[in-house]
Amino acid sequence: MENTCKITYRKLTEADLPIFIQMRITQLREEGAKEDFDLVPALKDYYRRHLADGTFVSWLALDGDKIIGTSGMSFVEKPPYFGCPSGKLGLLSSMFTNPDYRRKGIAKELLHRVVEEARAYGCGAVQITASDMGVKLYTAYGFVHNGNFMQYKL
Repeated sequence: MENTCKITYRKLTEADLPIFIQMRITQLREEGAKEDFDLVPALKDYYRRHLADGTFVSWLALDGDKIIGTSGMSFVEKPPYFGCPSGKLGLLSSMFTNPDYRRKGIAKELLHRVVEEARAYGCGAVQITASDMGVKLYTAYGFVHNGNFMQYKL
């Protein structure tokens, strides 16, 4: 008999943070990030505070009890503008699927769920700095490139 998995989805809770943080660090490593300090305490602080105040939401994909996919959406607000009259933006992050589960539609489902969270929050747009691996997923979903995006490191 073939071993088939039944993927389920649920929201992140504070109890999930140790695994969620490890998966976030794995994702950053996979994207080539330079590790020059221990990021765990800062991530733990961020996720605890923003889960509590409702400005961060994450959906998880699970195979049984094992978390195999993550997503994240941070909600920020800036002055309203014509492209986003509410001024509320969703910043997409933490999109990661365990390599053994990739190309099965899991990331697409996680993306859909957090985009719907942003819609419910009142966001007028969702933004992401996409990894090379993620560009195809986001483009297929309807994201478009913004050639003027710039960043200044402090």
